[in-house]
Amino acid sequence: MSTSQEFRLPDLGEGLTDAELVSWAVAVGDVVALNQNIAEVETAKALVELPSPFVGTVTELLAEPGDTVIVGAPLLRIAIDAPAESAPEAAPPEADSETGERQAVLVGYGPSAAAVTRRRRPPLNGTTTTNGTDASTRPDAVPAARKRARELGVDLATVAGSGFGGAITVSDVEGQTGVPAVSSERETRIPIAGVRKRTAAAMTLSASTIPQVTEFVTCDVTESVELLHRLRAAPLFDGVKLTPLALVAKTIVTALADHPTLNSRWDEDNGDIVLHRYVNLGIAAATERGLLVPKLADAQRYDLKALAVELDRTIALARSGSATPADLTGATFTITNVGGYGIDTGTPMVNPGEAAILCLGAFAKRPWVLPGTDEIAARWVTTLGLSFDHRLVDGEQASKFLADVAAMLTEPGLLLARA
Repeated sequence: MSTSQEFRLPDLGEGLTDAELVSWAVAVGDVVALNQNIAEVETAKALVELPSPFVGTVTELLAEPGDTVIVGAPLLRIAIDAPAESAPEAAPPEADSETGERQAVLVGYGPSAAAVTRRRRPPLNGTTTTNGTDASTRPDAVPAARKRARELGVDLATVAGSGFGGAITVSDVEGQTGVPAVSSERETRIPIAGVRKRTAAAMTLSASTIPQVTEFVTCDVTESVELLHRLRAAPLFDGVKLTPLALVAKTIVTALADHPTLNSRWDEDNGDIVLHRYVNLGIAAATERGLLVPKLADAQRYDLKALAVELDRTIALARSGSATPADLTGATFTITNVGGYGIDTGTPMVNPGEAAILCLGAFAKRPWVLPGTDEIAARWVTTLGLSFDHRLVDGEQASKFLADVAAMLTEPGLLLARA
């Protein structure tokens, strides 16, 4: 005798209270297996697959793509013949032994993830299933691309993927139609959802709750550039993507050890200032879905070579779409790099839960007055912008930190002596 079970949005960890339903991986009438992916949701800027804890037949979908669902709210109903003995209740997220932060219990969605095979009941009218394809040949596409395909009426089976592992991206879908402009319209309306919606909420919270100040310093980084050239040619760094960002990241991690207030957070609920003894380095990364900030956990443990490798891996993780909520939360200090666009610097906004953020500008050759002389020479120069929470950090502390970072970039020997 069958019974009906409700699948409710589980606790995704990291203190998250809701998620936006991106897409269903099942439909009414589908027979689902234990741990089969049934839906994709977006929360804390990460796309997450929801595995089924039941074996049975889907009888009702209780939410639509685009809906925001509260943790604990029902998502769908499944008719089961008997309880799945191998499907115990999910254990609550475990706490990280060092940070005390809960880890997400689900895995992040990535275009490199294997497609989930799902069994369907034969259509009553002999028609094909969703997207006109059998579930076993469901096109590999990022969830945002599936959503865009539904909006434009594009059959994903006809689209060639150019993303990671051959996955279909939003650009692939839009390129299929050209997204022609309607001549009678003078504007385009884009729904505020997904990453853009959550980024807006975070920045609004930052602007309204954090009294922040920005300071700037321009420094001669010629010796750092020369050091990078020498290291790239060294056998030790063969195959390592060694960039100015990696060197700046190492410099920041080193400086934070001497300026702990820049690596802290304001705990309003408990009336505390929390000084971190570790550095979870957030790296702002431009991705197809928008700006994401994956963290490089315990960055203080790595030497320059290892840090460069981990930076590359962390950014690639976010851009591939496979970062989890745990990967995208819990940073203690963030770097945003606008130098790749030829921009001098910016006034970044402090992320809630952090004390400061540093904006790295372009490394560019410019006229520079040599110290102690009136001579002008062409030197590699960059400008750093540091925004900080004035509740946690005063002007003197921020200035000393920024001057310390600039000094190590000007004379990288100071960095190597302290790292």
